[in-house]
Amino acid sequence: MRFKLFLGILSLTLVAYSDSFAQQNNHTLWYTKPAEKWTDALPVGNGRIGAMIFAGTMVDHIQFNEETLWTGKPRGYNRKGAFKYLNDIRELLFEGKQKEAEALAQAEFMGLQSEPGDRNAWVNQMKNGKGIQGNPALASFDDKLWKSIKVPAFNGWETVGLANLDGAVWFRTSFDVPANWIGKDLVIDLNRIRDQDFTYINGQLVGNTDNSDPRKYTIPAKLIKKGKNTIAIQVLNYFDKGGLVGYKDTSKKIGIYPVGSSVEQGISLVKAWEYKIQDENPPAVPQYQESYQPFGDLNLYFKLNKSLVSNYKRSLDISTAVAKTSFTSNGINYQREYFASQPDQAIVIHLTADKSKAISFDAELSSPHRKSAVKKLDKQTLALTVSVKNGVLKGESRLTAIIKKGSLKIANGKISINQADEVMLYLTAGTNFISAQDVSGNPATANVKALNGLKGKAYTEIKQNHIKEYQTYYNNFSVDFGHSENENLPTDERLEKFASANDPAFAALYLQYGRYLLISSSRPGTQPANLQGIWNDLLTPPWGSKYTTNINLEMNYWPTEILNLSALNEPLFNKIKGLSKTGAETAKAYYNARGWVLHHNTDLWNATAPINASDHGIWVSGGAWLSQHLWEHYQFSKDRKFLETEAYPLMKQAALFFEDFLVKDPKTGWLISTPSNSPENGGLVAGPTMDHQIIRSLFKNCIAASEVLNVDEDFRKSLTEKVKQIAPNQIGKYGQLQEWLEDKDDTTNKHRHVSHLWGVYPGNDITWDSNEKIMQAAKQSLLYRGDDATGWSLAWKINFWARFKDGDHAMKLIKMLIKPAHNGAGSYVNLFDAHPPFQIDGNFGGAAGIAEMIVQSHQGYLDILPALPTAIPNGEIKGLQARGGFELNLTWKNGLLTSLTIKSKTGGNCKVHYKNNKISFETKMGGTYKLNGDLK
Repeated sequence: MRFKLFLGILSLTLVAYSDSFAQQNNHTLWYTKPAEKWTDALPVGNGRIGAMIFAGTMVDHIQFNEETLWTGKPRGYNRKGAFKYLNDIRELLFEGKQKEAEALAQAEFMGLQSEPGDRNAWVNQMKNGKGIQGNPALASFDDKLWKSIKVPAFNGWETVGLANLDGAVWFRTSFDVPANWIGKDLVIDLNRIRDQDFTYINGQLVGNTDNSDPRKYTIPAKLIKKGKNTIAIQVLNYFDKGGLVGYKDTSKKIGIYPVGSSVEQGISLVKAWEYKIQDENPPAVPQYQESYQPFGDLNLYFKLNKSLVSNYKRSLDISTAVAKTSFTSNGINYQREYFASQPDQAIVIHLTADKSKAISFDAELSSPHRKSAVKKLDKQTLALTVSVKNGVLKGESRLTAIIKKGSLKIANGKISINQADEVMLYLTAGTNFISAQDVSGNPATANVKALNGLKGKAYTEIKQNHIKEYQTYYNNFSVDFGHSENENLPTDERLEKFASANDPAFAALYLQYGRYLLISSSRPGTQPANLQGIWNDLLTPPWGSKYTTNINLEMNYWPTEILNLSALNEPLFNKIKGLSKTGAETAKAYYNARGWVLHHNTDLWNATAPINASDHGIWVSGGAWLSQHLWEHYQFSKDRKFLETEAYPLMKQAALFFEDFLVKDPKTGWLISTPSNSPENGGLVAGPTMDHQIIRSLFKNCIAASEVLNVDEDFRKSLTEKVKQIAPNQIGKYGQLQEWLEDKDDTTNKHRHVSHLWGVYPGNDITWDSNEKIMQAAKQSLLYRGDDATGWSLAWKINFWARFKDGDHAMKLIKMLIKPAHNGAGSYVNLFDAHPPFQIDGNFGGAAGIAEMIVQSHQGYLDILPALPTAIPNGEIKGLQARGGFELNLTWKNGLLTSLTIKSKTGGNCKVHYKNNKISFETKMGGTYKLNGDLK
């Protein structure tokens, strides 16, 4: 009997342990091996400073960023007098002359680029041997003291030893000629070189190309001698990846072979070559906009025996924003904790062991910036200073170590700690950026302030303050989609299995991870989250890691309202204020219009002019789309003061621009937007559907806002008239919603942007209640476009399918979004979204999409479980926000609603729809209303 009782208690204990472990895993990402690459590492951030934790046992790498370290400087981005060409561009488009319109717009209507350096002068200096002794082109040149490097390097010489180098580099190697090749012309096939090469054989120039086109040069027979022949190549690289990059398909070789033969039958040049840097200061390459920059790296080198490491685990608890590494080595249990504290403005690393005198390591700071230096500040602090290339921003970071027992010394630019019991490291960072117009700050200021604030504080206090502040955001919301057997797996294994597994709890973790990433990259008082949040390790990141405003910046902020993170909008709203000022200058310069305009990209400096190319860079609706976020915040909060003092003034100015900008289409008589485009698809056009949906929504929101505030009656009347005249949504010949004014959609086009469905989501220009026919046409468009897409596009489609009330289709796309990104879309090991490459918007859009399946409120009522997938039959959510100023807690079982609690933040009428049940009741401010599954 006692034995049975013991077994019963044991099984209950195991169930409780398993449940708590699973529960922990719904807030935890964890792994059984250290990060091998950047997208394996775990992100921490306090909105301003971010870090990626690699968590190696012997070498722990922490790559870090500060949000205001960018290239560039305050400057004029607008082409003065561009508006003089506006009518000509419009006329060409009306006449169907798209290519001519694009050519004129490219020449006269794009933004101004930054100042270029004098490339011709620099190239001449390099050709004339400045910076190098002797003539490396000659066969007799002595290169014995040169270093060697792997050739080719498809991803640039940066990946094989020349980190972040732009400039002039000489390469040399040799080849032996078979006797039967003598007297024959040969071909040297090098494929791509970035950016310019001068290629010499035995001292004679055989080819020179000034772009990345494939290099195939003929070598005249008379240059070839029996036996050893010398190849020397001077490579000039201006920007981004450099060197002999060869073939994308690395199975294809670069090499030399006789004319009429092939490289397979020739001599391979895939090997180590000798190299020498001639100059690393090429002239500045002009840029339309600027790039977000990495700051530096902290490496901790431990004195451990790698072969004795066991019980390894690294994790990130997103409920506390604390990352942890633990392992056993030589019988000692080690633990490291890392977090980015907002109250103390530092990345904090805490190292402990369960045996005294067990912690010994060297700590080193470094930076990918060529202009960087490390120096000792005091007996426990190192400082790293950086200066961006082609810009005015400078940064300083400080690393302070505090130890318990043991010894600490600073020598040779590193902190050496020996036989300590416990170590605390504080990593701080700052720049001279004050605002988009002011760079007069001192980079040391943020460091001094943070380190002074940390003095005398115990680790427990620092950690508690961090968690308390973080949880003021995180704990406002909870989600539970039940349990699954995969909850006990490491996150990378769980990710591998998710597509084929029944693991709804992983979708709940992904949703909460989206909230974690937004809290970590967008706190009040910081810059908004960019294309990569605040995490970036590259000097030339994808798309500059800027703010792409034709969906990506907006998608970053989709979760704020519905997922109870409203306060995190503050950086976005401040950015909108800054953009409205520069955007007013752009509106005047390009359209001779009132109000403000934003094209498809911006940067730290609030650039608003068209960039890149006229076939996609001239898109006028960025300001109007951002204005939707202002209105949505009012809709969710019912904060009249915010509407009056912040939102409406910005919305009104955005609407004034379109009052002046819209023109009559000569064929239909409708008011249309032109020149513009349907983002990144179909080139420069007159009248893309997306623009009209956004502008119509902006006008309607301004009308509603002016009524709430009882102001601007004449303006309201003007907008009311214009709304009726804007080109309507149209159904085309395939039953699709037309993307353009003309019925020219291609049903085989699988483009990632589904811009003409903006009115479905995030807008409400198209709804089931207002026009079921148009809604069906929008659905047909999405079916034609297909499911497969890049990461952020999958996230957008999840939201579409939620609005189409097809939860199972939405769930199919969630499984596509949360699948391993093996050279395609999905999620990396650390659950970062893969475009690919990494773009954070997919994380945010995916999180918003999961919420959109549970509750919708864009049609004037609370629509409960409108798109619940069969894969999430049971669940509970607390703290979900809805328009009208309502907060919801709800539970469901076997796919059916079991309880719904509505808290009214501002009072007023509340309408609720669930299946065929509808109720409406008045609420009081602060009142709570409990309903069952029948809305009783």
